[in-house]
Amino acid sequence: MELDAARTVFERLGAAPQLARVDRLSRAVGRATGPHRPGGLTPREVQVLRLVAGGATNREIAATLVISEKTVARHLDNMFVKLGVSTRSAATAYAYEHGLA
Repeated sequence: MELDAARTVFERLGAAPQLARVDRLSRAVGRATGPHRPGGLTPREVQVLRLVAGGATNREIAATLVISEKTVARHLDNMFVKLGVSTRSAATAYAYEHGLA
């Protein structure tokens, strides 16, 4: 958001060198944040979804990711809301449909 605001100001001022710098920074930030993830999932939620799609239980996911089972459950709740699903099998189907599994 800050880069977009800076771009707007530099365009109004006609500050071409600064505008070019903002464009370079925007591209760098885009690379740093990685590719778009379907459903707006966080990188950790994608990890959890892949493990769910592979048939892992909450306990197995917790052990694999070195997090608590409660944290796994929270990630699942968040994913279900973001994806508009209510079951692990629906989330698994979503993962396969979107190339996440």
